[in-house]
Order: sequence, then structure tokens, then C-alpha cells
Amino acid sequence: MKAILLAGGKGSRLRPLTVHTPKPIVPIFDRPFLHYQLDLLKQVPEIDEVILSLNYQPRRIEEVFGDGGDSGLAIRYVVEPAPLGTGGAIRFASESLRDSVVVFNGDVLTQIDLGAVIALHRERKAKATIVLTPVDNPSAYGLVETDARGNVTRFLEKPNADEITCDTINAGIYILEPETFDRIPKDTPWSIERSFFPSLIERKDTFVAYVYRGYWIDIGTPEKYIQVHRDIMDAKYVGHRSMPFATHPGAAWVSPDARVEPGAIIEGPCFIDEGAVVKTGAHIGPYSVVGRQCYVEEHAVLDNAIVWANSRISQEAVVRRSILGRHCHIGRHALVEDGVVLGDKSVVTDYSRL
Repeated sequence: MKAILLAGGKGSRLRPLTVHTPKPIVPIFDRPFLHYQLDLLKQVPEIDEVILSLNYQPRRIEEVFGDGGDSGLAIRYVVEPAPLGTGGAIRFASESLRDSVVVFNGDVLTQIDLGAVIALHRERKAKATIVLTPVDNPSAYGLVETDARGNVTRFLEKPNADEITCDTINAGIYILEPETFDRIPKDTPWSIERSFFPSLIERKDTFVAYVYRGYWIDIGTPEKYIQVHRDIMDAKYVGHRSMPFATHPGAAWVSPDARVEPGAIIEGPCFIDEGAVVKTGAHIGPYSVVGRQCYVEEHAVLDNAIVWANSRISQEAVVRRSILGRHCHIGRHALVEDGVVLGDKSVVTDYSRL
């Protein structure tokens, strides 16, 4: 069985972080995000290959994952000649496939039992199975309606308040039969949500929903990216390699290869990666992530901040509720707070305020 990961987007909502770092390799703590999705796919032994459907900076992704040997799953790369949309990308990546295929959107983190979804698909002899998840504010999403037997009956894009009939949205996880892909035009931008799925309903194909009420998040915005780290630290998401937070929510995790000087204040939950230096008097507050080889100088403060590798936070500087890319330099007494997102190699000069 094969899996297709739709990882070709430019990660526009996460810019400037994704200018030099395609979304699949955006770090969650010390691991590229795509590793978390591969961990989930490895729970299904019959999945023997993952096809990465790419378009944006594919070489950067291949440099990290290679042939998949380190991740335990064979990886094949399919690079779209031009952006083809979700449906077009699936058609392009599945030319040689004949058996059921698992499809994942490239920005979804979840703990779903994928084997159970596949079992439902086979039990119902479905042409397509879609995972749905409930949300608190359905009006911000496209809703998916089902009947009493779990058959999908309608897609409703961003409904008005009086049109809301359910709270379930597309979770970006599907089991599909390749025999239906001939209704997706070749080499043409095509939407699986707006064109392919409605065609299944119109033709009365067996199209079923699996409603999942566990942990699910789309990491594609800065707010959600920060939320993912909070959720892992609070053990709301518990996956492979989410230790030590899985067993010790609220822990302050400091790499044995980091150097925290006497007099530094470390408040959990937080994460300090290998090679980082935290100087005397610096304060690493809750829900902060200090990346590899970062340097936090005397009396600097990080509070609910995510700092990627090789950045420097100078003396008396404060970073709160913000994200810094790689090789950033925050000057002395500078203040960066309340949702600031800085791309790689950003420089904030001494005493500046953002």
C-alpha cells in the first residue's frame, strides 16, 4: 500500500519562516515536521512506500529525508512541473498506482488510528473515505455533511450562520481508489475538495466519512505553529519522540549538550536544544523553545517564544510570544513581542521595539 503526502505548497501563511525552509521541514522542536507524519504512517505495516508530492524547493526536502532509510519508510519524490492543486497533484503522483492509497495534506498533525480508517474504507467497499474532525467555529471552514450511515452528502464552503448544519470539517486525510482518478484531468490544476469529491457525490459512488474527535491541528499559521509546541509540552499530543513531555508534562527539557550557566532561570515547560548556551541571569520562560546552537546572553528573557537554530539573543533583550527564524540577531535591550515572526538572518538593532 502506498501513501501520498501533498507537500508541494509554498507555506505562504507561515512566511517569512518558509522563504528558505519549505513547510515539510519546518522544525517542531528538533525534528522536521514531516517526521511526525511519517511516524503516523509507520503504524500501518502494509504501507511500504511514501510518495512525496512536491513543487516548492523539492531539493531542500530531499536533502533532509533522502530515500527514507533514516525514517524507516521508503520515500519516492514526485515533483509537479507547475502547481496542480490538491486533485491534480494526486493524479500526477499516482500514475502507476492500482491499490487503495492513503493521502495526507502536508500540514496536518494528528494521532488518528489510521488502521481504523482503512478498515472502514474496506468494510464499506468505498471509492473514497474522508476523515472529518469537529471544530468550535464551523463558519471559518468548509463543512462536510453526512447522512445517518456516514455517507458524505454535501460540501459547504464557509457557510453563513443560518447554513450551519454540522460541525465537521475536512481533516485532510483520505483513503482513495485510483480507479476514480480518471475524472481528474491530466496536468491540470484541480481541486480535490471543490471538484473531485463533489463528482463522487453526483455519481452516487460510495463515499464515506470517518469522524475523528481526537487531536488534530493544521500547523500552517504562526498561531497554530506555536500552539503545536504548547500542546506537545502539555501532553495533549503524544506521539513517537514527544518525550519527555509525554510522561512529564510541564518539564523543562535541556539537552545534555547545552550549557546553562549558574544563575540562569529555566521555567518549564520549555525545550533547550543541543549546543545552546544560556548565560547567567538569562530567563527562559514557559513554552519557550531554544534551538540548536542558540546563544542567550546575560539577563535576556524568552517567554513563550520559539527561536530556531543559530540565533543570538543579546543582553537584556526580551522576546515574548514570537517566532524567530535561523541565524537571527536580537540586539541589546531590544523588545520583540506579541506575534512577531522574523525570517532567517533578521537583525533587530539595540534598543529597538517590535
